[in-house]
Amino acid sequence: MTRQPLFQDRAEAGRRLADALAALGPDDPVIYALPRGGAPVAFEVARRLDAPLDLALVRKIGAPGQPELALAAVVDGDEPHMVVNESVRRLTGASDAYIDAERARELAEIERRRQLYFGARPRSSPRGRSAIVIDDGLATGATARAAIEGLRRQGAAKVILAVPVAPPEAAAAMRREVDAFVCLAEPSPFRSVGEAYVDFHQLEDQEVLDLLADAAAFGTGRKAGQDGP
Repeated sequence: MTRQPLFQDRAEAGRRLADALAALGPDDPVIYALPRGGAPVAFEVARRLDAPLDLALVRKIGAPGQPELALAAVVDGDEPHMVVNESVRRLTGASDAYIDAERARELAEIERRRQLYFGARPRSSPRGRSAIVIDDGLATGATARAAIEGLRRQGAAKVILAVPVAPPEAAAAMRREVDAFVCLAEPSPFRSVGEAYVDFHQLEDQEVLDLLADAAAFGTGRKAGQDGP
């Protein structure tokens, strides 16, 4: 039996997610999208909450021969942080050399994206604020987990994870990782994030750049002296 999509596109999912997050009333929020797919969702949340929009630059490391199976994830920062899924590591027998090589490759891609998306523009700091991590959906949670740990290391007072759709088992696991977890749907059986959308096209870098430009004025009325994009 074919399941009907839950959302027309990421923008609609973002507007519905924004309603749920607004009801939480997060204190002094800053929005972190997981690019590229999370950017249109996060844009709608940032607009509704009048909060700065930033990106959590995280890259998944796939298992040897199984690139879609999340072995680890690495997140950008002054000291880049990596989260390893030890059960997948044991199952696949991934070596330290393999992980180190993939970490270096993904850090290079993170640096490319950082230069492309931000250049010399200052980033939003999560220190002392409510950091809201947003993606277009959750599968294993590897990249979200890395982003969450990275934001905590940067001093976020509270970390909230918000996604339109996730499998029940991943949702249950992530609830234990954050101060609050918002998910609009937890279908079972869960087959893919894309199944929840009519339009789930692959985003290009220019679309992310356009969203960041359009969001530049969001959150500019917050407390004086805080960092901003």
